[in-house]
Parts: sequence; C-alpha cells; structure tokens
Amino acid sequence: MSQSSVQILVESLEKKNRLMDDIILENEAQEAILKQEELDMDALDASIERMGALAEALEKLDDGFELVYERTREALIANKPAYRSQIAHMQELIGQITDKVVRINAVRMRNQIKAERQFQKSRNQIGKAASKMKASKNYYNSMNKLNYVAPQFYDNKK
Repeated sequence: MSQSSVQILVESLEKKNRLMDDIILENEAQEAILKQEELDMDALDASIERMGALAEALEKLDDGFELVYERTREALIANKPAYRSQIAHMQELIGQITDKVVRINAVRMRNQIKAERQFQKSRNQIGKAASKMKASKNYYNSMNKLNYVAPQFYDNKK
C-alpha cells in the first residue's frame, strides 16, 4: 500500500466534511424559506434541487471512499504505527462528519414539519377559496331565479 492511498482516504473525508458544511448551509436556506409567511415554491424547488446535487456528490464520495478503503484496509491495519497520524486525522474527520450528520438530520426533520405546516396552510386557503367560489355561484344562481316568473297560462298536468 502506498502513502497516496492513505492520502486519498484523507482527502475524501475532507471533501465529505466540506460537502456536509454545504448541506448545512442549504438546510438553513430551506429553513429560512419555510419560515416565510408566504411560501416561495420556486425558491424551495431550487433549494431542493441543489440539495439533490449535494446528495449525489456525497454518495459518489462515499462510494469512492469505500472502494479505496476496501483495497487498503488490510495494509492500514497491519501497519498501524506507520500510518498513526493519518489514522488519527481520519478518525477526527469521521467524528466531525458524524456530528454534522446528526445536525443535518435534526434540521431536516424540523424543515419537514415546517413544510407540512406550510402545505396544510396552502390546502386550507385553497379550500376556503373553493367554498367562497361555490357560495358566490349559489348566490348568482339564486339571484337569477328571483326575477323569473313562470308562464301563467301553461298547464303542468299531462
């Protein structure tokens, strides 16, 4: 195993750490969008798209890390003293990433609850608008029948 393989693992974890920071920022942006009185669906859609791109990049990093780690795992374990500083750095990065994952999940759950509330609010507004429209239609129909005079000389019997 070469030093470059260990360096690739470290760089991969550092990139993942930076991606987690980007995801945290995007979560905060979504939280700000969802806190608004009037939900901006275009901004929310754009934020969700950016979050999807970040998740894809994260998945690719994870896959690459796993491939390199599987190839270098035995050598890392066998030569722990030689790679002690890199292993310690990787453990530190993994700890930071784990903390960020917990933070991201907590914010994501709060955002999901806020989104459900916003959507419920929108559904209620749509329902109120529909009932107002129905009431105005009934009023219009009632007013049209008010001035209607049935024919006076028409026999309804058969």
